[in-house]
Amino acid sequence: MNTRDAIKIGLDTGEFVSLGYLEDLTDTEFLRRPHPNCNHINWQVGHLIASEHMMIEKIAPGSLPPLPAGFAEKYTKETATSDDASKFATKNELLATYKAQRGATLAALAKEADANFDKPTGVDYAATVGAMYSLQGSHWLMHAGQWAVVRRQLGRAPLF
Repeated sequence: MNTRDAIKIGLDTGEFVSLGYLEDLTDTEFLRRPHPNCNHINWQVGHLIASEHMMIEKIAPGSLPPLPAGFAEKYTKETATSDDASKFATKNELLATYKAQRGATLAALAKEADANFDKPTGVDYAATVGAMYSLQGSHWLMHAGQWAVVRRQLGRAPLF
């Protein structure tokens, strides 16, 4: 196994768990917050997509498709407190955007030169190119912990 393969395992695991938690939730349930001071799922998923786009573009410029018009602006710190569904993408729109972004992330990872994985990014939370790619799986898993709480609040059985 090489660096690329190890990173892909982390990305695939994050996707498996995260999409499993989201699969049977409705658009209305996507607006549920695990706690009044937490962001709702819709905002979190949009944030994850916009973050992945920004981070991967930093290390592999031009490798990801553009986000839909106005997408990033819907998922800022300023919009996190809104519960107005009309201000956000639908679940289907979010998942379609995610799939396009993640597919491009995986394509960029597959093309990344081995020597680049240790290259510094200048970003404290992901100091190397390898860490930036790896963060895409763990970032989703971090948020998925909140979705597990929402699922239990809704009476859903644990998945994992």
